[in-house]
Amino acid sequence: MTEPRCAAISATLDDPQAGTAATAAAWLALEQPGPWGRDALTQSRLDPAIGAELARRAADAGVRVLLIRRPGRHTDTPGAPRRVYLATTTPGASRLRAGHVVDPAGLLDLDLRALARGADTGFGSPAAHPVLLVCANSRRDTCCALLGRPLAGELAAERGEAVWECTHTGGHRFAPTGVLLPTGYTYGRLDAGFARLLLDRAAAGHVVTDRCRGRSTHGPAGQVADLAVRELTGEHRDTLAVVGETAHGVTVRHDDGRAWHVAVTTRELPARPVSCGATPTAPTAVSVTGVRPLVPAGD
Repeated sequence: MTEPRCAAISATLDDPQAGTAATAAAWLALEQPGPWGRDALTQSRLDPAIGAELARRAADAGVRVLLIRRPGRHTDTPGAPRRVYLATTTPGASRLRAGHVVDPAGLLDLDLRALARGADTGFGSPAAHPVLLVCANSRRDTCCALLGRPLAGELAAERGEAVWECTHTGGHRFAPTGVLLPTGYTYGRLDAGFARLLLDRAAAGHVVTDRCRGRSTHGPAGQVADLAVRELTGEHRDTLAVVGETAHGVTVRHDDGRAWHVAVTTRELPARPVSCGATPTAPTAVSVTGVRPLVPAGD
């Protein structure tokens, strides 16, 4: 009998997705064709010394690094230009720039701390459209390959460079998963129709809360609070900021001056495998217990 996959188990148990996005102030996506190992930055055709140093500097700056590639056959042509995306996820001021490098070592000259602060590093030029990165790293989790690769392939055939395969984004059990840049909103249990909707809404500057795991700018509590206020108010523009975040409560502010206190709690879920083949463990879930207005509009 085939062992049930982690994504199927999670869907059956209806695991909550909100509050499960990776935390990152900014993202760096580097095109690297060819196979990816479990630790893709040091286990791919990218020079492992460059990958390790880039990972170290990014971690110090609060930046998440992903490798990306075009769906389909992964031909790696030495010396060919590689696509690079830099995204800063600052609420109300998110930015995505795109460019190319021939030698990935040049990325070590980037000021990643400035990128994380929301500053313009001067790399590349403004991207023409939002980008959806779909996790497809089979060496990290089987579900990401079985579910993520076909989805990325179908979408990329229609949307071109708006969709890429990417390395580990976390949340295997929610596969297929995707990260929308530049905002850093992360989604799970994707399908082609919903992913098209995400790209269309993102291009119009709108945030979709359905199937959303959270915005990577915030920690788990901030992620669920942001989504809760959006659901309460119907606000889908990039106008909300988390300005105070603790394990028990979060303050969310709107550009128009309104503010809310969102009470949250953390609970342990029943044990289940959080990735394929893993020993069952008890993950935690952050949920909202109340939303209280602090500042009405105009006050």
